[in-house]
Amino acid sequence: MKITRDEIVHVADLARLELDEKFINKFAGQIGDILEYVDTLGRIDTKGVVPTSHAISLINAFREDVLEKHLDRDLALANAPEKEDGNFIVPKVIG
Repeated sequence: MKITRDEIVHVADLARLELDEKFINKFAGQIGDILEYVDTLGRIDTKGVVPTSHAISLINAFREDVLEKHLDRDLALANAPEKEDGNFIVPKVIG
């Protein structure tokens, strides 16, 4: 599958990426090769193959949830760089 230079620039713009001009054509070729390979996988006959969600069987390795007493507020705030009235002070993220 061929991908154009304009498509690379458009996707980079959507992802808020700045691409160096000298690499745009190189990326177009590399991504085109990847898409072409993925397209070959779509031509494989998979009739009779049972769908799977994982290549190997998985077992949950997490511990059981145990109800415990919460951390004391003063202890939780002990190493906070900034705190006020028992709360963490964090930088504003959304303008």
